[in-house]
Amino acid sequence: MPHDIIVIGSGPGGYVCAIRAAQLGMKVAVVEKDKTFGGSCLNIGCIPSKALLHASELYEEAGHAFAKMGIKVGAPKLDLPTMMKFKDEGVDGNVKGVAFLFRKNKIESFQGVGRIAAPGRVEVKAADGKTQTLEAKAIVIATGSDVARLKGIAIDEKRIVSSTGALVLERVPERLLVIGAGVIGLELGSVWRRLGAQVLVVEFLDRILPGMDSEVCKQFQRILEKQGMAFKLASKVAAVDAAGKRLKAQVEPAAAGAAETIEADVVLVAVGRVPFTEGLGLEAIGVAKDNKGRVTVDAHYATNVPGIYAIGDVIAGPMLAHKAEDEGVAVAEILAGQAGHVNYDAVPNVVYTFPELATVGKTEEELKAAGIAYNAGKFPFTANGRAKVNHQTDGFVKILADAKTDRVLGVHILGPDAGNMIAEAAVAMEFGAAAEDIARTCHAHPTLTEAVKEAALAVGKRAIHM
Repeated sequence: MPHDIIVIGSGPGGYVCAIRAAQLGMKVAVVEKDKTFGGSCLNIGCIPSKALLHASELYEEAGHAFAKMGIKVGAPKLDLPTMMKFKDEGVDGNVKGVAFLFRKNKIESFQGVGRIAAPGRVEVKAADGKTQTLEAKAIVIATGSDVARLKGIAIDEKRIVSSTGALVLERVPERLLVIGAGVIGLELGSVWRRLGAQVLVVEFLDRILPGMDSEVCKQFQRILEKQGMAFKLASKVAAVDAAGKRLKAQVEPAAAGAAETIEADVVLVAVGRVPFTEGLGLEAIGVAKDNKGRVTVDAHYATNVPGIYAIGDVIAGPMLAHKAEDEGVAVAEILAGQAGHVNYDAVPNVVYTFPELATVGKTEEELKAAGIAYNAGKFPFTANGRAKVNHQTDGFVKILADAKTDRVLGVHILGPDAGNMIAEAAVAMEFGAAAEDIARTCHAHPTLTEAVKEAALAVGKRAIHM
């Protein structure tokens, strides 16, 4: 009996799409090529990296901050295998959670590589080579993304690693060279720096975190440098020689010039991710893609081939798990005849270092480029009571509001727990709030969130504690 919907891929976009479709009364099948559900995010991405960020943060705190608070424990000793076990247990719990939700929602799962044989038909090839064909009214491509590679630098996941290999290193490298100052490079670079590695980040552009607010990123870079991370901007790694005991990387200026040799024990290639469509058979059935290899969709996530839809990293937009989840819900609701949609102006983005950097909406650069007049309100954590007493005063909150209407257009938070605090800004923007609305909302004292209220007050030049 045919299904109503077949979802190819069980990452955050795919599994959420499947669950929402099942809630809406559809008969759902999920095709997953890996042994476990959850895609890159749960297995080799967001979830394991957060476990290591959390553990390494506590390790550093025990080594450097406990004594100042009157907690005497002596120098902490690193037991890396146990830390990795802690990470793996967290991954296992999340992956099993998805399997439970599939059972609860009566979603059928098929293990194997899915290929769209024709509109309405998906061929699933299992590991043993056996194939079976599934039929459905709608097919949703939720195959996610893969690591972007650099020409001439072969990733072996031992010494030259992607984010996947960087999450399972057996020992702390003495020297770690990170190629790319994006989210993944900074997060994993900070994990290994805390655990004892000397970390150098090489970035092709003249700044870290391209696309994020540049004022925030400049201060963020200074904080990371103070912590011990080194940066070489406007530079590129032309080649890595893996013949010797130590890796030798040829680093040269991005705008051409003399190369220098930098030695490292491990090189992490973190230059982004690319859509994963391999083996899907899209060319054969004529599904259109753009010049970056992303599946082209309309406002309802429909491809140019009737009955075939796509969501998440495989289509345009930020490669974020929560963006994929929201698109998964939207397409399921659209297929059920409802009005699913995603507000792309209110999708938050977080860098889970310490301090965290969280942002939602427009940057100052984007507003200037669009010719939109705005007012900015800023408030530093040095003036926040809770941050001061916790000795966590790095960073600030910046709110950008329309000069005419006071509507919040962007919020940027650099500071402790910014990833949680950004939710308030996202809710405010989802409801079309003005900076005045945030300013007049009572915030508990003493909390870090008071800095958000003060930044909103600062938009109107009336911050109290500054």
